[in-house]
Formats: sequence, C-alpha cells, structure tokens
Amino acid sequence: MDLRDRPEDETFRKEIRAWLDDHVVGEFAALGGRGGSGDETFGFETRLAWEKVLASGGWTGIGWPVECGGRGASIAHQVIFNEEYVRARAPGRVSILGEGLIGPTIIQYGTPAQKERFLPPILAGTELWCQGYSEPDAGSDLANVQTRAVLDGDEWVITGQKVWTSLAHQADWSFVVCRTEPGSVRHRGLSYLLVPMDQPGVEVRPITQLTRTSEFNEVFFDGARTGRDHVVGAVGDGWRVALATLAFERGVGLLGHQISFRRELDHLIAVARANGAAADPVIRQRLARSHAELEILRYSTLRSLSNFDGPVAPPEASIIKLYWATWHRRLGELAIDVRGPAGMVVEAPPYELDEFQRTFLFSRSETIYGGSNEIQRNIIGERVLGLPPEPKGAVR
Repeated sequence: MDLRDRPEDETFRKEIRAWLDDHVVGEFAALGGRGGSGDETFGFETRLAWEKVLASGGWTGIGWPVECGGRGASIAHQVIFNEEYVRARAPGRVSILGEGLIGPTIIQYGTPAQKERFLPPILAGTELWCQGYSEPDAGSDLANVQTRAVLDGDEWVITGQKVWTSLAHQADWSFVVCRTEPGSVRHRGLSYLLVPMDQPGVEVRPITQLTRTSEFNEVFFDGARTGRDHVVGAVGDGWRVALATLAFERGVGLLGHQISFRRELDHLIAVARANGAAADPVIRQRLARSHAELEILRYSTLRSLSNFDGPVAPPEASIIKLYWATWHRRLGELAIDVRGPAGMVVEAPPYELDEFQRTFLFSRSETIYGGSNEIQRNIIGERVLGLPPEPKGAVR
C-alpha cells in the first residue's frame, strides 16, 4: 500500500478541508465534534440541520454512484473525506444508517422504483432510518430471527419484536429482517422489508443505558404494515441482503472513527502527563501499547479496504471488528486508571459524564453490537483459519 496522497488526492483533500473550514462555524462548531457513537443524543436538532447543510454542498453519499445522486468517489477519496471530517470536529452524523447502510443496499439490490423513492430523501437528510435486525433471542445470531411478516393483499403485516435498535425513536423508516416463510428455520425464509415507523402497530421504547442516554430502543411490531413492493431483493432472500448491509457497515467510515480514537488517546496522554500518571511505568507501557495498536488498526483497515470487492464483507472484516471494539474498551479502562479516583465521579450538576467516562461505559456495548466478540472469534476461527466449527446442540 502507498499511503501517500497522489496529486488528485491532495486536491480533493484541500477542497473538503476548505469547505469544512467555511461551514463548521457557529452552532455547528459549538458541538465540538460531539454526537458520535455513544453520544448520539447530543445536539440532535443542530446535527439534523447540519445534514441539510452537508447535502446542499454535495457532501452526502459521496461514494454513491453519480446516477444515484452521489459523487462516485473512490475509496481513497472516501477515506480522505472521513479523515478531514473528523479533524474539522464537524458534528456527528445523524443519517449514517441511511447513507451508510440502507442507501448502498438499495443501490445494490433495490428496484428502480425503490431507488427513486428512497435515495433522494436520504441524500437530502430529510428521512432517517434505523436497523431492525437484533431480537431478544436473535442478537449476534441473526439467523434465529422470529419476527414474522405475512401478505395481506398488497401489504405485508409485521408482528414481532426488535431490540438494541439505534435511534429508532427518531427514525422515519426501518429496514427489518422478517421471517416470511412459515416453518422456515435459520437463514432460509427471511425477507428484507422497508417499514415506515410512524404508524399504528409500531411502538418504540427507549432503553436507558449505563451512560443515562437512550440511543438504543426496543421496537414492537403488532400488525404494522408496509407495501408489498417494499422488499429489497427477492422474497426469502433476506439473509443475503442483510449480510450485504453488514458489509457496508464495515466500510470507510471506520477510518474516521480511528481519527476520533487518536484524538481520545492524545487527550488521555496529555492528562497522564499533567497529573503525573505518565511517571508510572505500567501506565506508560499501557499508553505506548495503545498507540502501537491504534497504528496497527489503521494499517490493517486500509489493507482490508484495498481488498474490498463488492457488497459481501470478507471474513477478515471480523478481525477488524474484534480488534477495534476490544481496543476501545481497553482505552476506556485505561482512561479511568490514568485519572484515578477523580475519574470515578462527575463534577457538578447536571452531573453529565465527561469524555472518558462515556468511553469507559459505552465501549462495553461496542464488543456486543454489530456481532459480539464471541461471534467474531467463531467467524475468524472457522472462515479465516479453517478450524472445525463450534459444536452445535444442547449444552449438558
């Protein structure tokens, strides 16, 4: 890999950097880059307004094909955009599930009518989406989905429950994996439906987390309806489409997250120097290890992206997911140790968590959502290393 910018890359980097300098001002600059993972309820209305500013500048869906309203940007330019976006401390994105997950899925598998209906509002930032995958008995084991959908004339009628649904309380639509073939098991008989959230038969219950925020939700479908033509891909082919969505989830946006990780680590090093914790050889070694591992993560992600070919994530993507989730959880633990007893308390009313406290608490969920660490290890063992599969069956 040649990580140096080519002349055209440098031109693009200057373009996005200049645009962000001109527009991340006022109320947008005041957010200080907040609103990312684990902080998604912060400044929501301002961040929603920001989506429309991005859209007006042509900076939404930059990796989408030109014929679908995007810029057709290369992987290299998408990486540059995400890096400069985070460096500019631009507001955390509100429409990431629409732009980064369902949009590319519809582009890959949707009908012309679905593209015409759903892609423009995503690019404009006027319709928000959530992901209806996990269930109480089907978290990382997505093939165990029990939510059902049956045809009633020209509509699907949906019954079941989803859980850990990020931002469902703010979403206009959800992409929902349902079982549409009675008696089917595992990955067979699943379909991928687009379901409006604002209707009778949809109930959203926020889940209060350790951070006292509620990014995640329970969603109950009790006779909710959506159009017969709101199936992405073929009926019964939802497993393949759902896996494609997961592949898009592990794309270039992770490089932007790593810039945020670098900022967190640099801040923590500054705190350790200021309070004397850096004089402790064990703490110093852990900080050095975090630095080295973050560099490894960056290069491994770039290598993975250079091999990305199509809408199906290679099994190696599980290595990246396992690595960054575990790294960030350890960073949160290190942050508490660096700060000592002061890191265990909040300072004054309204007793909001600071940056490191949020990381310590929320990063635990990162080793669960998007496929738990245990599931990732199984995938790595079986599909990357070729080890025998984990024994299935009843536990004695």
